[in-house]
Order: sequence, then structure tokens, then C-alpha cells
Amino acid sequence: MPDALDEKAIEILKDNDRGGYTVPTAGLYPYQWNWDSAFVALGFATFDRDRAWREIETLFDAQWTDGFLPHIVFRVDDPSYFPGPSVWRTGKSPETSGITQPPVAASITRWMWESADHDEARVAALYPKLLAWHRWFHRYRDPLNKGLVLCTHPWESGRDNSPEWDEPANAVDTTKVEPYQRRDLALIDHDMRPSTDDYDRYIAILQSGRDNDWEHAAIAKNGPFRVFDIGMTMILLRANRDLLRLAEFFGTSDECDELSSRIKLTEESVDYLWDEESRAFCSRDAITGKSSSMVTSASFLSFYAGVGTPSQKEHLLENFDRISKRVRYMLPSHDPDHDKFNSILYWRGPVWAIVNTMVALGLAEAGLEKAAARIYGDTRKLIEKTGFYEAYCPITGEGTGGADFSWTAAMWLHLAKAGGQPQSMKGAA
Repeated sequence: MPDALDEKAIEILKDNDRGGYTVPTAGLYPYQWNWDSAFVALGFATFDRDRAWREIETLFDAQWTDGFLPHIVFRVDDPSYFPGPSVWRTGKSPETSGITQPPVAASITRWMWESADHDEARVAALYPKLLAWHRWFHRYRDPLNKGLVLCTHPWESGRDNSPEWDEPANAVDTTKVEPYQRRDLALIDHDMRPSTDDYDRYIAILQSGRDNDWEHAAIAKNGPFRVFDIGMTMILLRANRDLLRLAEFFGTSDECDELSSRIKLTEESVDYLWDEESRAFCSRDAITGKSSSMVTSASFLSFYAGVGTPSQKEHLLENFDRISKRVRYMLPSHDPDHDKFNSILYWRGPVWAIVNTMVALGLAEAGLEKAAARIYGDTRKLIEKTGFYEAYCPITGEGTGGADFSWTAAMWLHLAKAGGQPQSMKGAA
């Protein structure tokens, strides 16, 4: 007999299904989001593999000819969301945003392929699209040729409102921002959402990209916000390894060599994002060269990416242990000892099930079972206590952001299938 929470999670995914793509939650996010869809596919895969594949396939239907995969696909024009297609004006069909998101799709595609034996045709069709997207990152988002991902908008990072972006974004000129009306504040507690000043900067950066006709080479060279993001860098490194696995079956020897070279480059250069002050991997402003010196949940994605010297791993675990004593539920998105920590404010403290899943998987693969079990256990406790929210307060367990959230439901189903233990995206548990 299925668990009641399993049934509720399946119900959420079905209710948020819009016919081949899934919205994160009704009302607040009425479109298809890039990394949301990839994670949602893991949930569908537990009870409807065909629907899981269609989630990723519909996402790649919106891929641009240069390989770029946008962070939002506007399949309908819903006036309840800002900024919509009339603000982005990318001129694509279907209409999309002009920025991307963390590239988790290759990792999830590999897991789905290796956890079953009848999906090779679908993987073969997705492989060249995944390769084109990864090449886009290499072509347009690696200005130092170090295999480090340049982020050109806070929203692109997936960690939209992280304090890591405050200083770089404070330098953005907002004097020419067009009048706008936010829609999110009508749906969510103001205390959980970014400030008006933050939103002004977000829109100013968007307008700058639009003024450059979404020419990504120009944006990466001259955009007002340019940061080497530790989260995207670690996720792309992992995804390149997973794409290499796909290339060995569906690609050519030249493509395998290409991906192997990119992996090696990142592994050799990732120390550029190590910060001695915080004893952690941190994002670095590409304009000023300054590290954020902030420990965030993304710092621990180094385990997911499989990088770090023994000394670096030891320091990261010291940070992990320190943080674990300051909160009831792991892993907060920002350091609770930092003055910008806020337990309920968007990406400034709340716990996110998707990040927990990646970090715990990396810890488990590194043999750090106790730390992995803490994160997996806390993720389950939060959902059991509060339901399927976008994120959670690490102090009280209170739900933050949207309710009945697709990727949280998907992570519950994915974890439940593995008996609450780490389920490697390298294959079936």
C-alpha cells in the first residue's frame, strides 16, 4: 500500500502537469522552468517513465540553435507572472527567457537511462542536444578557459537571492529600469521574497541583456553582473562526467576526448574558487576578482562534483559540523553564523530539497555516510512535518515559498524509492 505522502506527491505532479511539461507550483510559477523540469523527471520516473522522458524532451524543444537552453519556457502568456515574455522579448518560438539555469539535465538523463533497459532511443535523441548545451557553456560562459561557469544574472544560478550576489549586484545601475509591477508579493509573504531594491537590479540586468539582443558573447564580456558561480561550476563538472558516460555509448571518440578535456580543465582550475578566509568553495566576482567569502549550501556541492583536496574536504566538513549545530534541519542555503542569514528569506537561509539531494549524494559517494544520512533524514522530516513546500526554515521547519511544489514532491518520490537512502544518479540503487 503506497504511503500517504507518496500518493500526495504523485497527486502534486499530476495537478501541476500542463500536458508534457510541469509548472513548479500553480499561481506563483505558471511556466516551465529548466532545472525544475529536470528534477521533476526523477519524480515521474518512479511511476510513469514515459511522462518522465517527455518532461525533459519538451524542455529541449525550446533549445536555441546555438545550443542555449533557457531558464523559462513561456508556453502560455500568463499575466499573473512578472517578468513574462513581453519583458524578455527574445523573439523565439516558443517564447523563452534569455538566461539559462544550472545544467542538471545530463546527470538526470544518465540516471534515468542506467536505471532501466528500454530507453536507449530516447537517450540517443537527447544526447546531441545535451552536448550542444554543454558546448554553449564552454563557448560563452568560460572566459578564463578554466572550466569555471560565468553567471550573468542571479536568477541564472538557481539560487536567485543568495547573499553571494549582493555585492556584485549592488554595482548595477538601476536608474533606467522601466516601471513594473511585481506579481509574487500578491501570492507569498513579503518576508519570504526579495526586496524591491533587489528586484530593480534583477530587471536592470534583464534589460541589459535585452538591449544586447540576447547576444550571449556580448553579455558575457560586458554585462553588468558577471560572477563565477560555485554552484553552476560544480553542477556542470558533474554533468560533464555524466555526459561523457553518454558519449561513450551515443557519441564519437572525438566527443569523448572533448568532454574529458573539459572535465580535466575544471578539476585543475577549481581552486580559483577556494576561499581561505571561509575555508570553503565560494563564488567570485568576475569584474572585481573578489571572492564572496560566504559559505552557502552550494559550497558543499564540491562533494557532488567529486573535487577538493583532503585538506579542503576537512575544512568543509568542519563548516558542515558547525552549521549542523546551529540549525535543527540541514542544509540551510546560507551560513547561519553570517549576518545576512535569514531563515525564511528566499535563498538566504531556507533548506531546499533539490540541493539537499545533490549534496547528500556527493557526501555518500565520498564515504561520508553520517553527514549524508543527516541531510537525507532532515529532508524527509521536513516534508513529513510540513508538506511539499518550495523550501523550509532550517530552525522551525516552517514551509517557505510556494506550496504543493513539484520538485519537492519529486525528491520525496525519488528518495522514497531508495528507502530514504542515497540513490546515485549513476544508476539504480
